[in-house]
Amino acid sequence: MRHGIDHRKLGRKPAHRKALLRNLMNALVHAERIETTVSKAKELRPLADRLITLGKAGTLHSRRRVFSLLTDKEATDKLFATLAGRFAGRQGGYTRIVRTGFRVGDGAEMAIIEYLPVEEKKAGGKKKKAAAKKAPAKTAGKKRDEKETPRPAARKVKQAAPKPTKPRSSRAQTQKTPEGGQG
Repeated sequence: MRHGIDHRKLGRKPAHRKALLRNLMNALVHAERIETTVSKAKELRPLADRLITLGKAGTLHSRRRVFSLLTDKEATDKLFATLAGRFAGRQGGYTRIVRTGFRVGDGAEMAIIEYLPVEEKKAGGKKKKAAAKKAPAKTAGKKRDEKETPRPAARKVKQAAPKPTKPRSSRAQTQKTPEGGQG
């Protein structure tokens, strides 16, 4: 049983696994969306979320920690400049894993891991919805009094008459009778 085992080994030795995850983190920061196997995506998710959390801190120490994980200056700069600001109002859950099917060559289950897109302001949307719900109740009396323009009726499509089917005479005539003769 796998009680208390921390991570997936991914069929690699520790140094190779660390390099693989570093490359996946760099690719995810650059492209913001990559396709990989499900097990690699599940291993990558906590690391990718940790990068955003460090980026949101914005300190020199967090920048150095991110650079030690990524070892890529461009990826580090992009993380602090754009990605961290995108998730300023969010407390975790920065990535999404979507399963896409199975790979043709070896049948491995594939998935897309991506950073979530920019969110719209939810508070403004709730106010608009609340105002929209209240508005029909107030104007309901007016609509009853006023005559509304009628909607055009849906057009009825006439169905074509079914074509008469011909009996399959060629086969029916050549059926053999139980006595051995043809009928």
